[in-house]
Amino acid sequence: MLKSRCLAATLFCWVALLGPAMVRAQGGVFIEELTTQEVSVALKAGKTTVLIPIGGTEQNGPHMAIGKHNVRAKALAGKIAASLGNALVAPVLTYTPEGNIDPPTEHMGFAGTISISEDTFKNILLGTARSFKKHGFTDIVLLGDSGNYQKALVAVAAQFNREAAKTTVRLHYVADYYRSTQSVYIDALKAKGLSSHEVGTHAGSADTSLLMAIDPSMVRPDRFADAARGGWATGTLGDPRASNAANGQLGVDAVVKITVDAIKKARTAPR
Repeated sequence: MLKSRCLAATLFCWVALLGPAMVRAQGGVFIEELTTQEVSVALKAGKTTVLIPIGGTEQNGPHMAIGKHNVRAKALAGKIAASLGNALVAPVLTYTPEGNIDPPTEHMGFAGTISISEDTFKNILLGTARSFKKHGFTDIVLLGDSGNYQKALVAVAAQFNREAAKTTVRLHYVADYYRSTQSVYIDALKAKGLSSHEVGTHAGSADTSLLMAIDPSMVRPDRFADAARGGWATGTLGDPRASNAANGQLGVDAVVKITVDAIKKARTAPR
């Protein structure tokens, strides 16, 4: 009996240790967690779509961590890739245009924000897309989690597609990924009784609830009242006090479904 218990305990420990590796080997979607051989195998198996999640390192009021966009972009991209079934996810681009540095504008007036120039941002994305084209990906998808740089994504996709015009490779800017958080998700919150002020446009209940559904450890509920009182002086445009994970799940579900449908449509469009 003692030997069998020891054996069972040993097997449990090995499963616990090997679990993450086994998951990756059986079809993980995050490129940064795969070996180069595993990426090659995935490509040969037909996983020729790659999602590039774009976040941003910016202040999000006194109640949300600065990496909000980065965490959300990775988690949502992972769910989208899993739903597509034939896609991988690139590492999140965490540095984005967030305003002038000196004198500071937009989010740069708040500690912890990191901003790069729009030209640098575009060149990083172009280099990333060109890299994936070289490796054999045929559908490269830009998923931008913040409104700051949506126009820049349009320009990047247009430039890349001019370069790749004589090939079967396309860079898709999927506007529906961000647009769904500003339309369908907002409508769902208002249907639950939230006002436009509560929903907000930055770090309000919409923003905060979405992060709570993905990673509640990055949210500080004890600071909701401070955010509501302080307004933009504390980096908040809205009122997060009505935030909860259940409301945020409405956003997660909307983003994933709408984006998956948009990507499928983009991949089948004439090239």
